[in-house]
Amino acid sequence: MDPYIVALVGFGLLILLVVWLPMLLQRLPLSLPIVCVGIGFLLFRYVYPADDPHPLRYPEITERLTEMLVIVALMGSGLKLDRPLGWRNWQITWRLLGIVMPLSIAAVALLGWSLMGLSLAAAILLGACLAPTDPVLASDVQVGPPGAGEEDEVRFSLTSEAGLNDGLAFPFVNLAVAVALATGVAAPLDAEPATEPGLTWLWDWFAVDVVWKLAAGIAVGWSLGMLLGWLTFRLPKRSALSSTGDGFLALGMTALSYGITELVHGYGFLAVFLTAVAFRRAERHHHYHERLHEFAEQLERLFMMLVLVLFGGAIAQGLLAPLTWWDIAAGLAFLFLIRPAATWIGFIGLGRRPAETLAVGFYGIRGVGSMYYVAYAVNEARWTFEQGPIWAIVGFIILVSIVIHGITVTPVMGLLDRHVAAGDRPDGTSMTKHDTAAD
Repeated sequence: MDPYIVALVGFGLLILLVVWLPMLLQRLPLSLPIVCVGIGFLLFRYVYPADDPHPLRYPEITERLTEMLVIVALMGSGLKLDRPLGWRNWQITWRLLGIVMPLSIAAVALLGWSLMGLSLAAAILLGACLAPTDPVLASDVQVGPPGAGEEDEVRFSLTSEAGLNDGLAFPFVNLAVAVALATGVAAPLDAEPATEPGLTWLWDWFAVDVVWKLAAGIAVGWSLGMLLGWLTFRLPKRSALSSTGDGFLALGMTALSYGITELVHGYGFLAVFLTAVAFRRAERHHHYHERLHEFAEQLERLFMMLVLVLFGGAIAQGLLAPLTWWDIAAGLAFLFLIRPAATWIGFIGLGRRPAETLAVGFYGIRGVGSMYYVAYAVNEARWTFEQGPIWAIVGFIILVSIVIHGITVTPVMGLLDRHVAAGDRPDGTSMTKHDTAAD
C-alpha cells in the first residue's frame, strides 16, 4: 500500500473532522481536543503500533509544528479582541502577567526542585513552560469573533493573557537554558565553552533575553501592525488590501511579523499578537476583521487537530511512562492549587466577583505552547538528562487540562454568562458583555 495515498486519505479525513466535529460536539460534554487526543491514542496503539511520534524522537519537527500552531493562534486571538489596548481597560491582564505568571513560575520551579528532584535548570524550565495560558486550547474560554460582543471580563482576561504571556514567558525559558549551560546540565551546540567565568552569563541573559528581545518584539509587532492597518484600510479603496476580502492576509501578517522579529532576535510570539492588536486599532469595526479571523481560526483548528492526534499517539507510545506519584501530585497541585491561588493573590483589590476570579484561575489552560517551550529548550542545547521526565510531567498536565477543562467549560461558562446577562457584578451596577471603554 502506497504510504503517500494512505497519508492523503488520512489528511482528507482530518479536514472533514475539522469541519464536522465542532458542530457535532456543540451540546456534548466533550471538546474537540479531547476527541483528537483520543483518536491519536487509538490510532497509534492499534492501527500503527510500530510508529512512535514521541517528541524526543522528533524534537525539531515538534518545535516547528507547535511553533506554527501557536503563532497562528496568537494572530487569531489578537484579531478578535474588541477592547482597545490601555492601562485601565486591560488592568486584569496586567495583573495576570505581572503577578500571577511570575508567582506561578516561582511556585512550580520550587515544587520541581524540592519535591520532584529536578535540577534547578529543569525546575525553572518546568515553571516557565507551564505558566502561560495556551492560546490554542483555551479557545473555548476566549472571546467570540470580532464585533460579536462576547467580551466579558473572564473571556477577555483569558484571551489577552494567552496572547501576551507566551512571549513574556520566553525570558524564563531562556533563563533555564542559561542555567543548564552554566551548571553543566546541558552542553553548547558548538565546541565553544558554555559560559564565561563568574556570573557574566546572568548579565548577558538580562540584557539580551529580557531587555532587547522584549523591546524588539514590542517595537516590530506594533509598528508592523500599524503599517499593515494603514495599507489595508487607509489607502484609496481600489488599492487597499481590505478590498480583496482575502483571508490569506492573516497568514501573511503572521509569517511576516514572526519572521522579521526573529531576524532581529526579538520575541516573535509577542510581536505576532501585538501586530494583530495594532491592526485592529487601525479600523476597529471593519467587517474585514471577521474574514481574517475566520481564516486564522480554520487554519488553527487544522494544525491543532494534527498536533493533538500526534500527542495522543505519543501517549500511546509511552510519553507518560517516566511519571512518578510525586510528579502526578505536583501536576495536580499546579492545576488546582498554584494557578488558582496565584490568581486570587493577583486579583486582590480589583473587586471582581469570586466566581470570576475562580474561573480565570481555573481555566488558565496548559497546552501546545508548553510543548513548544520544552522542544525549544531541548533543541537550544544538548540537554544531557531529564528530557523524559520533563516531557512526561508536561504531557500529564496538558492531558489533565484538556480533559477536565474540556468537560467543564461549557456548563461553567454558561453559568457565568447567565450572571452577566442578569447584570450581576460586585459593585451592584449593571454589567454588559462589552463592559469596555470607548476607543
